[in-house]
Amino acid sequence: MKKFKKKERREFIRIVEYLVSGGAYFWSGYLMFFILDQVVGLNLWWAKLLANITGWLVNYALQRYWVFNNPKLAKHQTEVTSRYAAITLVNFLLDYLIVASLQAAGLTPYIGQFVSSGFFTIWNYLWYRFWVFPDKYPRKKRA
Repeated sequence: MKKFKKKERREFIRIVEYLVSGGAYFWSGYLMFFILDQVVGLNLWWAKLLANITGWLVNYALQRYWVFNNPKLAKHQTEVTSRYAAITLVNFLLDYLIVASLQAAGLTPYIGQFVSSGFFTIWNYLWYRFWVFPDKYPRKKRA
């Protein structure tokens, strides 16, 4: 078996870290959704929103400071955070539509979240890797 080149090895490790942190996001949000849905009795919208906020906080910290840890991003913290917020908003709306559509089709939202997470595993990696936490940000133009 051929040995990984340094870049390939680093990317493989990054993907494993991404999957671990994605699991932390999923399970923290999933547990919060269960509590808000079953214990508190919130409707789907509010339960999903508050559960996702929990997951987003966990996810941002892990993605920014572990998976895509890059000292150069410190100079772009506002831009990184803004991009993360933008893609997260899009993700929330897509996630809600996926889960709500599956629920309308008769599938419990607990299973719908697993279906949705399959889509977002690949979708988010690409967005995070190349847009939110890129290796290099374009230089800002000076006036």
